[in-house]
Amino acid sequence: MARTLRLPRADGTLTAYRLTGATPVAPPAGPIRSRIAYAAVHVVADPLAAINPTLEAALDWDATLAYRRYIWSLGLAVAEAMDTSQRGMGFDWSTAKELIRRAVAEARGIPGAVIASGAGTDHLEPGQRVALADVEAAYEEQCAFIESVGGRIILMASRALAACAKGGDDYAKVYGKLLEQVSEPVIIHWLGEMFDPALAGYWGATDHTAAMETCLAIVTEHAAKIDGIKISLLSKEKEIAMRRHLPAGVRMYTGDDFNYAELIAGDEDGHSDALLGIFDAIAPAASAGLARLAAGDLQGFHGILEPTVPLSRHIFRAPTRFYKTGVVFLAWLNGLQDHFVMIGGQQSARSLLHLAELFRLADKARVLHDPELAAARMGKLLAVHGLA
Repeated sequence: MARTLRLPRADGTLTAYRLTGATPVAPPAGPIRSRIAYAAVHVVADPLAAINPTLEAALDWDATLAYRRYIWSLGLAVAEAMDTSQRGMGFDWSTAKELIRRAVAEARGIPGAVIASGAGTDHLEPGQRVALADVEAAYEEQCAFIESVGGRIILMASRALAACAKGGDDYAKVYGKLLEQVSEPVIIHWLGEMFDPALAGYWGATDHTAAMETCLAIVTEHAAKIDGIKISLLSKEKEIAMRRHLPAGVRMYTGDDFNYAELIAGDEDGHSDALLGIFDAIAPAASAGLARLAAGDLQGFHGILEPTVPLSRHIFRAPTRFYKTGVVFLAWLNGLQDHFVMIGGQQSARSLLHLAELFRLADKARVLHDPELAAARMGKLLAVHGLA
């Protein structure tokens, strides 16, 4: 029998919500062959660490690595130490180094496991005295570390570079120097200001079309050192426009958590692969949908993924940078971790109303692995808020 919960609404009332009772989406067996699909994964905080949670980060290493094994078991690749892991939001480079080292080592023992890790400049505090040479050195340090442990690089956007660059030529200089040095092709990540306001004006222009021209020029000049580019602008039109101008052999990895199903399916001129934070939250559905796509079942692909889009748009709604709270909340509902505690206390970054709607949408999208467990945990959260 489907369970019923009394969930809050924006008007201050409690309304009965009856779970759909639909069978959760089950992942397929075997690898994903239709697209390259990275899930940008979250980290599991240690709720018992003797730290100041607003100033320090402590991970539950066992639970964090177990989550990566779960992602790999579904045929997805892991994008490590990215924005979803709260880089720049309480997760420091020192802890990120240890995470990357452990996760890359973990991947070696799992047949077919793919992992790439974020290299940025987050250990460099932006300021008036920071010059391009400092940004280059910071990037080089992180890239060198990832390569030293046998990892692949995702070249993340830099707050420090955004603060000190005078125009597109400065971006070309920094990225050109880095790309000349890397041992293997990298993924470049263009993270929009909706995810991080400090990255406004990236590539030397506030207009995304002008910024795209600078980025495309860099990608074209250094195509041999670039596996692909991930853009996170939440605009399918901009992604498609850029995708159509990429040089041969360079992939577009969609970072559009609003329109991913359509972009992955593609059109007559091409498609996007995926590097998505939402794939952390809907991993079994992502795997199942991509399996349908590989089998030529486009209708089945959309049938699985389209219901997840309203959920994703809710999780990533403005202020978008707080989407990590929804990702971790869903992992807790699904029994993939034992608590709803985050680095920096970010579990408080979304309201109870937001989380209640997330619960409804996750149920309708069939991504609650065990609806009874999820309902029980939602009930506990309501009780904490005085709504028992």
